[in-house]
Amino acid sequence: MERVVITGMGAITPLGLGVEEMWDRLVQGVSGVRRIDAFDADGYKVRIAATVGGFDGNTLFGVKESRRMDRFTQFASAAADQAIADAGLDLDAMNRERIGVYVGSGIGGIQSLEEQHATLLARGPGKVSPLLVPMMISNMAAATISIRHGLHGPTMSPVTACSIGNTAIGEAFHRIQAGRSDIILAGGAEAAVTGISLASFANATALSKRNDDPAGASRPFDKDRDGFVLGEGAGILVLESLSHAKRRGARIHAEIIGYGASSDAYHMVATHPEGDGAYRAMREALEDAGITPADVDVISAHATSTELGDRSETSAIKRLFGADAYRVPVTANKSMLGHLLGAAGGVEAIALIKSLQEGLIPPTVNLREPDPACDLDYVPNESRAANMRIGISNSFGFGGHNAVIVIRSYEDV
Repeated sequence: MERVVITGMGAITPLGLGVEEMWDRLVQGVSGVRRIDAFDADGYKVRIAATVGGFDGNTLFGVKESRRMDRFTQFASAAADQAIADAGLDLDAMNRERIGVYVGSGIGGIQSLEEQHATLLARGPGKVSPLLVPMMISNMAAATISIRHGLHGPTMSPVTACSIGNTAIGEAFHRIQAGRSDIILAGGAEAAVTGISLASFANATALSKRNDDPAGASRPFDKDRDGFVLGEGAGILVLESLSHAKRRGARIHAEIIGYGASSDAYHMVATHPEGDGAYRAMREALEDAGITPADVDVISAHATSTELGDRSETSAIKRLFGADAYRVPVTANKSMLGHLLGAAGGVEAIALIKSLQEGLIPPTVNLREPDPACDLDYVPNESRAANMRIGISNSFGFGGHNAVIVIRSYEDV
């Protein structure tokens, strides 16, 4: 089987419009949560979100082209452009039939749907854009990347809610491992900070209502957490077979060595209270990688800042890792990034890769008084230097989807 390495990374996030900018702010413990200004949120229960600032699709893609893309597709395309540049891909010199795109979104083009529904009500059916459906469907981020770069390999958008980034990375990993593709751009994108999605999540009592303290709102594992913070962005990685990367002299960031997936088969939105599905996905990922819990040096937790979710993930880690659960540091990027939904897995995989490269674990901020049921080492409030070789990244989603990837520092052996 082929070894699979990461040769490129791109990120559009609430902490910056690139990997290095995001990483610098993560390790500094900076929050990307702010008061919503894209629309008037004064009448909403929740008026804060982790939004992307300074992003200009018109400049990146031109006015005509950007108007044909929903915001989530713009994010994905921009992150893919960064990843391709970072990987140094000379696409004209490659077999584009062996280059694919696995990029998903949990919700898709909800901003376009919301805008065009308002047009329907105000101006009638004749004024609804004929491009609404292609702008709205969740596969359009992957399709747009494929079209823009002429990539003729498999292009797909698996939909597994908030675990989609890891699902895409994991499925791409297995395809390249089997020798069926040379390169796949994989990850996720989301732009769901809109009125209707904000109202729905808030009415479901899923979101933090700390409107007067945006930076302190997302607080995974903390006793006083009151829900997650809605976020947006994109994270795209270039996965490549090691043999192909070596032939072209590519710089290698890290290596994917395992992937596990499972279903809770329990509830529409609630995670299994004992973390059964999370446990099984982590177990399968380690088995796929051929390693044991003792080999893991760091865990990037899903950790959305919900009471049940944080507790169940903690339980799953304890069940799988046993005594090692208290040894291995667990970090929660969502404490600063918010919950990027379908973009979370890709962005958090990039953060984990940077951790392995730099020997530095970003903190879980806002962890002042841990929930007694959450008693692991969550790297509270300050970054930590550590010698690390292997990390796992957890992503879980509505419907009981669980996806876990294992990343290792690259070693030329």
